[in-house]
Amino acid sequence: MKKALLGIAFIATLMTSCKKETKDEVKEATEAVGNEMGEAMDTAAVKVDAAVDSTKVKAGETLERGAKKMDEAAEKLKEAGKK
Repeated sequence: MKKALLGIAFIATLMTSCKKETKDEVKEATEAVGNEMGEAMDTAAVKVDAAVDSTKVKAGETLERGAKKMDEAAEKLKEAGKK
């Protein structure tokens, strides 16, 4: 009977220590995933900022070309009005 109780106590001890190790591993894995997600978010933010800057530049160039064409059209209308 003593051997059976000691065996059960030994198994319970092993199971308890395994639970601690498992909890530690889960905690480490969770932290690793959190760090990776943070890095991914930072990378995405940089890419979004670059895309926004590029879009602003392209929109500005397009507006400048549009304004130039409008000025040319206005000049043509003035000249046509003078004749």
